[in-house]
Amino acid sequence: MQRCTQDIALEPIPEDEAKRLAEFLKVFADADRIRILALLKDKEVCVGHIADALGKSISAVSHQLGLMRARRLVRYVKDGKNTYYTLDDDHVSMLLDAAREHCRHV
Repeated sequence: MQRCTQDIALEPIPEDEAKRLAEFLKVFADADRIRILALLKDKEVCVGHIADALGKSISAVSHQLGLMRARRLVRYVKDGKNTYYTLDDDHVSMLLDAAREHCRHV
């Protein structure tokens, strides 16, 4: 790691990129959404089972899933009348794992 000196070159993230990142990370700022993401890791789960596991209404879970779908954290597939959700890609899983590890670190 470099310590600040008079000749250090600082290049901040461009403001538009920082704003996009901030909007993206807001999705992680809700405990229910974190719990949903953790349930979806490595499996496809229907909304009803997520709601049951969290003790929440299907409507509340669907709302949260919609927010996460808009930010490409989760994706879904339909099979008849059922809709199954999973994490959108490995990046989401890695972000969740890294954040959990950071919080556990003493």
